[in-house]
Amino acid sequence: MEPDVLGPPYERQTIDLGTDDEGPVVATLVRRRAERPTGRAVLYVHGFVDYFFQTHLADFFAERGWDFYALDLRKYGRSLLPGQTPNFCRDISDYFPELDAAAEIIRNDDGHDTLLAMGHSTGGLIISLWADARRDGGTIDGLVLNSPFFDLNAPWAVRRPLAAAVSRLGRRAPHRILPFGLGTVYGESIHADHRGEWSYDLAWKPLAGFPVRAGWLNAIRTGQRRLRAGLDIQVPVLLACSTRSFRGTRWHDNATLADAVLDVEHMVRYAPRLGRHVTLARFDGGLHDLTLSGPAVRRKVFDEVGRWAEAFLTAGPTARADSAAGTSPSTGEARVPASRQPTTDPAGATTPGG
Repeated sequence: MEPDVLGPPYERQTIDLGTDDEGPVVATLVRRRAERPTGRAVLYVHGFVDYFFQTHLADFFAERGWDFYALDLRKYGRSLLPGQTPNFCRDISDYFPELDAAAEIIRNDDGHDTLLAMGHSTGGLIISLWADARRDGGTIDGLVLNSPFFDLNAPWAVRRPLAAAVSRLGRRAPHRILPFGLGTVYGESIHADHRGEWSYDLAWKPLAGFPVRAGWLNAIRTGQRRLRAGLDIQVPVLLACSTRSFRGTRWHDNATLADAVLDVEHMVRYAPRLGRHVTLARFDGGLHDLTLSGPAVRRKVFDEVGRWAEAFLTAGPTARADSAAGTSPSTGEARVPASRQPTTDPAGATTPGG
């Protein structure tokens, strides 16, 4: 391990993944240890146009006796090398080698006997398919999905016939840039330079995202079809999402109280396809990344994750050693107004999102 860009107590390890048609490929495993030695660990996987920067999430687990690990996948964030196409893959299984390597480091090298996997958005799709593929190996003990990307956020004609045509294009011309993107609404809702409270590297997580390419969309669509056909994840799953989606392409204050990237009803609809033991939790006022929601909402999110882990994992998180019984977890200082109230989302166009 070497020092990470986040500074102490964060450190990172580069995972060599060989080469592809763009040259050397790496992934990056970031670690934040708990204060005392522990056999419990979390492995977090980010979403599309994303990387790990949510230190308050790591603090939540570390304060409760879990070592926290986050994986910047190949061609994302810390792992993006010069000359590479940002965030690009041809198949979801392309990411399985770094997930396998991370689990090996966490369990065998660092000696953890309990591993909770956690995925956000596209990371939620990736880690679900990985958990299913490794279901007989005892690799993980539980899975938390934070607004997972189970379907394209678009009308049916775009999600099905048009997406099928794009998938065929993706096989022939995988790097072809498609004429749509994520938009800026979600980025504006979370970044401190705009209407949010979070600071992060805009080179790694641009406000309007990176170009969406046909090969990537084909990989996503193929993975989503596999998931919707039904998985057999053997460990308990917690799927958490907002109670509503914001579908506008221009700024509105409602974007601060809803998922402005994906359709949350897709997550709810396909949750039973994950396995036989799935818990669904929805949060009023939650953002696409629930851990970046306003302070009151994210306290509820963290409380729910803690209760779920205590109930379904042998060694779940316990109360902070320095907290009185019944005290809510500390999730950091808020820099957003506390007076916002939920309102009805205006109608508008959708974006594929993820």
